[in-house]
Amino acid sequence: MPPSPPSRPDAPAEAHRARRGADAAIPNPDSAGRDQSTPHRRRLPLRTIALGTIGSLLLLAGSFGGAGVLVHDPILGSGPLSAMRYGHGRDLALAVLYTGFGVLVWAWVRLGRGVLAQLVDARGVLAATAAWILPMLITPPLFTRDVYSYLGQGLLALHGIDPYSVGPSTLTGPIPDNVHPTWQTTPAPYGPLFMGIAKGVILIAGDGMISSVIVMRLVLLCGLVMLIFALPGLVRELGGRLPVALWLVAASPMTVVHLVGGPHNDMLMIGLLALGTLLMLRGKHAGGIALVTLAMTIKATAGVALPFLVWIWAARLPGGRWERLLRAGAASVAIFVPVFAATMALAKVGFGWLPALSAPGMIVNYLSAPTGVGQAVHSLVSLFVEVDRGPFVDVGRALGSLALAGVLIWQWWQAQDGGTTAVRRAAIALLAAALLSPVVLPWYLTWGLALGCALRWTPRALSYVVGSSVALVLAYYPDGEQAMYNWPFVAVGIGAAVLAGLSLVRFDPLGLNRLRRGAADPAEFDGIGPAPRGSTKS
Repeated sequence: MPPSPPSRPDAPAEAHRARRGADAAIPNPDSAGRDQSTPHRRRLPLRTIALGTIGSLLLLAGSFGGAGVLVHDPILGSGPLSAMRYGHGRDLALAVLYTGFGVLVWAWVRLGRGVLAQLVDARGVLAATAAWILPMLITPPLFTRDVYSYLGQGLLALHGIDPYSVGPSTLTGPIPDNVHPTWQTTPAPYGPLFMGIAKGVILIAGDGMISSVIVMRLVLLCGLVMLIFALPGLVRELGGRLPVALWLVAASPMTVVHLVGGPHNDMLMIGLLALGTLLMLRGKHAGGIALVTLAMTIKATAGVALPFLVWIWAARLPGGRWERLLRAGAASVAIFVPVFAATMALAKVGFGWLPALSAPGMIVNYLSAPTGVGQAVHSLVSLFVEVDRGPFVDVGRALGSLALAGVLIWQWWQAQDGGTTAVRRAAIALLAAALLSPVVLPWYLTWGLALGCALRWTPRALSYVVGSSVALVLAYYPDGEQAMYNWPFVAVGIGAAVLAGLSLVRFDPLGLNRLRRGAADPAEFDGIGPAPRGSTKS
């Protein structure tokens, strides 16, 4: 008789082991960034990559009718395909789009299982990321219309009009026509470097809406490239695992659908932030401060990290604590001021973006914890007396701002040892800035993850990120309108989020396999599944 075939790495067994140790940290990488316990030969997760690619292609197909389509679409404006934009045709497009999102999440969770079981390495995650992002490069804006606002603000700057004093409706044409009504008269809340970038995109692509969106998406994609470039070094410094970090911030539906499919300028901000932080950890302090300053000139949020990076510099200087802090702070300011001034001069804008930072405050939804508390108290009081919602929201936001200030100060003070401690505290501060701000939008979750992904994670903590990511994407409709007050839809979204989170750490969380076969029999993970009959499992 021929000998029994040798046993192969058992993905379900690894998944069960990860589930049993759901609160145990993922093993540390070795000095080369590889897991010491990883099998020597690992295949690309081809089935999972293909599954996610199908999801992305379905998102692409459905986006032409269900996403942030143009007011006057040159492709779908007339002819038989125009049916995708109205009535049952649009309903079908939305069904295809949501199916694609579900398939993409399914693939992401499968990929995460392989990463946790150490069956998928960084190369596999990067291959999946590239395959899933590629269809997103030509979609209409997904789950947002912000890119039209970017283009409208760039058009203002190109015409010599201050985008920090007026909104896109000052001009006429296809670009202002497609800006969401909320932002038609709103000044730009973004930094001077991004205004210069938006102006450059209009110069390159002209006023063609489709070409302008694609060019903007490609420019912002540079941020993801920078983030991926920085992650191996950040992981080595912060003690995480590169496949986990890439899976969290590169292959995530939050990145694929929102940051790329949107697209959002947060992608460029977090890329500069991650690269600047890596330079700081490697002792290249001036370059690190300069890059994070550039991140702030994209979006002001990056400025939250700057005081933490000063501690990294101060910890490497001689002298007492306050002397070191003063010297590092003075040097940082000496770099910050000319870099910021240079971006303003090149973009030909002034300081008007600072008061414009309050512009998003007109958005009121309960994704922001302080705003949500204000809304909840108003709803409770309204049961007894009719009152205006505004004061409740304002008080909630004021208290939230005080709480945020307290968190930031406390985290900064705890970061005085510098090094990895300061980076970890900066990641917490960025997460707090996302959750406690007066306005929270789904992609704000990526701010803290840009640095936090390089830390050590437990599978259980990763499952919370999975659930949060799914719930946040589904908080908005594909056309960019908020879905948070459609309660049946919210219930379905929360259910999908819980299921996705549980699926990362539990095989078959609904027990369907048990009902069908009478016992759990996990399916193969890309061909690396249960050992053949008659073999001995290791």
